[in-house]
Amino acid sequence: MQSWETIWLGLLAFVAGFVDAVVGGGGLIQMPALFVLLPPPLSSTVALVLGTNKLSSFCGTSMALAQYARRVRLNWRSILPAGIMALVFSGVGAACVTLLSSRFLKPLIFLLLVGVAVFTYARKDLGRHHTPRFAPGRDQYWAMVVGAGIGFYDGFFGPGTGSFLLFIFIGVFGFDFLAATASAKVINFATNLSAVAYFAATGHILYQYAVPMAACNILGAILGSRLAMLKGNTFVRGFFLAVVSLMILRFGYDLAR
Repeated sequence: MQSWETIWLGLLAFVAGFVDAVVGGGGLIQMPALFVLLPPPLSSTVALVLGTNKLSSFCGTSMALAQYARRVRLNWRSILPAGIMALVFSGVGAACVTLLSSRFLKPLIFLLLVGVAVFTYARKDLGRHHTPRFAPGRDQYWAMVVGAGIGFYDGFFGPGTGSFLLFIFIGVFGFDFLAATASAKVINFATNLSAVAYFAATGHILYQYAVPMAACNILGAILGSRLAMLKGNTFVRGFFLAVVSLMILRFGYDLAR
C-alpha cells in the first residue's frame, strides 16, 4: 500500500514543484495530498505532515533558485538581507502558532487574494517591465521589512507565501514577473530552511515519503523554472492569475464551510 501512496505523493509533488517554481503556491497542492494519502496514524499528526511537506518543498525551492540565479539578474544586495530577516522571523512565526490562533487570518487572506487578482488583471502592464522604484539603500530597508513580514506569515500560517511575495516584488518594488519570481525564491529558500531545521531537529519528518517527494519536487521545479524563463513575463502573469484564482476558490470554500 505504501508504494501506491508514495507514487501518488510523488506525482503531486512534481506538480507542486512545477507550480511553485513559476509563481508559488505549491504547498496548496502538496499539503492536502499528504493529509489525504498518508495513513491515518501519520496524517493525524500535523507536525509530521508539515515537516514532510517542508523538506520536499525546500528541495524544490533550492533547485528553482539555482536555475533562476544562473539566468536572471538578481539584486543580491537587497534580497540577501530580506532573506536573513525572513529566516529569523519565520522561526518567530512558528513559535507564535502555539500562542495564537491562525483562524482569524483566513478571511483577511481571502480578501487580499481577491484584491491581488483584481489589481493584476486590471493593470495589463503590471510586471511587464523591470523598473525598480527604490534607490540604493532604501531598497535594502524595504526588502528587510518585507522579509520580516512575509517570514513571520510563512512560519505562522503559510499558504500563498510565494504568490504574495511575487505580487509585492512587482507592485511595490517595480520588478517584472520573471525577476520577481526569481527574487521570491530567495525568501522562500530562507523560510523553508528555518522550518526544515526545526522539524528535522524535533523528529517530525517522514523521510520514507519526504525523500521521493523531494526528488519529484526537484524535477517539477526544474521544468517550471525553465519554462518560465523560456516563455517570459506574459506566461508567468497568466499562470499567476490562474493560481491566485484557484487559491481564492480554496479559501472561499474553507470560509463557506
